[in-house]
Amino acid sequence: MRTFWLFQTAPDGLSKKRQAVFWLWNLGVLLAAGLSLGWLSMFFAYGDYPDTIMKTYFQHPLILFLNIAPVVLALFLVYALVGRPWLAFLATDLVVWGLSLGNYYKLRFRDDPLMFQDLKNLRDAAAITAMADYDLTPDKRVIFGILCLICGTAFLLFLVRGRLPKKPRIALLAACAVLCLPTAKLMENTGIYNSKTQNFDQIERWSSTQVYLSKGFVYPFLHSVTAGAVKPPAGYSEAETQDLLASYTAEEIPEGKKVDIIAIQLEAFADFSLFEGVEGVDFERAFGVYHQLEAESVAGDLVTSIFAGGTVDTERAFLTGFADQRNYRTNTNSYAWYLRSQGYTAEGCHPSYEWFYNRRNVNGYLGLPVYYFIENRFRELYPHGEAPDEVLFPEIFRLYEENRDKGGEPYFSFNVTYQGHGPYGTEDVWRGEHFTDGRYSTETANIVDNYLGSVMDTGRQLQVLFDRFREEERPVVLVVFGDHKPWLGYGNSAYQELGVNLDLASEEGFYNYYATRYLLWANDAAKAALGRELTGEGPDVSSCFLMNLVFDQLGWTGDAWAQATTDIWREIPVLTDLGRYVRNGVLTAELDQEGQEILQRYLSLQYYYSTHFQYRS
Repeated sequence: MRTFWLFQTAPDGLSKKRQAVFWLWNLGVLLAAGLSLGWLSMFFAYGDYPDTIMKTYFQHPLILFLNIAPVVLALFLVYALVGRPWLAFLATDLVVWGLSLGNYYKLRFRDDPLMFQDLKNLRDAAAITAMADYDLTPDKRVIFGILCLICGTAFLLFLVRGRLPKKPRIALLAACAVLCLPTAKLMENTGIYNSKTQNFDQIERWSSTQVYLSKGFVYPFLHSVTAGAVKPPAGYSEAETQDLLASYTAEEIPEGKKVDIIAIQLEAFADFSLFEGVEGVDFERAFGVYHQLEAESVAGDLVTSIFAGGTVDTERAFLTGFADQRNYRTNTNSYAWYLRSQGYTAEGCHPSYEWFYNRRNVNGYLGLPVYYFIENRFRELYPHGEAPDEVLFPEIFRLYEENRDKGGEPYFSFNVTYQGHGPYGTEDVWRGEHFTDGRYSTETANIVDNYLGSVMDTGRQLQVLFDRFREEERPVVLVVFGDHKPWLGYGNSAYQELGVNLDLASEEGFYNYYATRYLLWANDAAKAALGRELTGEGPDVSSCFLMNLVFDQLGWTGDAWAQATTDIWREIPVLTDLGRYVRNGVLTAELDQEGQEILQRYLSLQYYYSTHFQYRS
């Protein structure tokens, strides 16, 4: 068959008609091979998720195009370089399908997609795979992919053998090179990625993993080339930043001051009694118990960067000390890692799904190797879905007891609640508790009553938990804070009807929009160990500096990062990625010269510390 004129390497001696057919065959089959290879990558894009996701790709032509076009372009680019269809297909296939296969297994084993940044950590990934003893036995889908590679290569080797002459190859190479630029721009366009390629029919939109795979594989992988890049701030000098950190002497936490720390981030918890001018709502009944806890704690305003959503921004700012959050793909310095280096056991709970915001993987990267979710703990404790505080808080204490009774190592527990998560019902009042006096619309009254009913219950559950720790002989400090203001109706309708000032141009409106509360509480054993009372009104602080405040209140010095950022915190206690700061007690968008220099110092430290991991995993 290879002697047939259509399957030769060149159309020499053929009529013009046959020459046209010859090149139509060769380039047409090569195009079909590229289309098939792009489709094959999508066949592996969704891992063990339902096959119905594959069908959704075909319901979104833009997703198909964005996944297949780069593969076709790559195939013709390689063909222009090597001149042999089979070799171009094999080389392209090994790269595209190899990455797709890596993504497939990563989804299966870790529910985490393959991103460009992961390629930097191939050695670590191989070591983890070996230690975890993952089953890499090819399944039917993998075998199908291997057969496609073999059969496609063989078909092109024997039946598609046309080799372009030098000039057409150069022209093809130039054309492909020119097309690479707009293709790259298309891949990195965040507007297209976030809105034009939404495909939520078969996935959970709050799962970063599922959002990724809902777009195929090649397209989101190429988008991650730039989307996940961590860029140094303007004026960054690594040498100067290293010198700055070297100017601090890291100090161990004294054995006598290694108190247990129980941190609880409360979902959408905020003290509405601080709103000015709101009438007809019994805030004191809702927050009375919480106010009692604040009275025996250090308490103050926590200024977040988010409103009504984006929980992970606050929790990861607290853990890392970074104002700017990113998609963590590898071990990254954090306070949890630091505490582990000081002999602490670190773990925590979130009574929701492990895939939510990819906490299953990211929490490990941030130094919390053991973390409990619905899948591995709370489904047995509460089979009805996300567990409320009355289930979560006793479990937090029980895990503390396990550590206390097992080995007695100092303990760091970081927990994120689910109770309080919006939206809040507009048609009825779930808990039967009413806090509004009838002057507001039914929709607003129901929203507010449902929210405040949750808040009141959280306060009561906290009181029970505090009382249990109050009786402990071990020194225990609790750090409790809200992650953001709650959702209160579409377009903030309930806020508007209550008359809450949300004008971000004013200081009152800014705090009403972004501020929650924090408290630091210590039992008697901790007060004795630390030699401090830990009571009174604390300063305003942004999420990224809350741990600096904790260290300061506990009398800890910490490592070079903690010391350097504490110096910055004392000058700019509120520093967020919103472009608003508190400097010399004033909320401002314009820092003075000294403030700009301090901000630059922080941004340089943040970049260095987030990209130079220093702890043993």
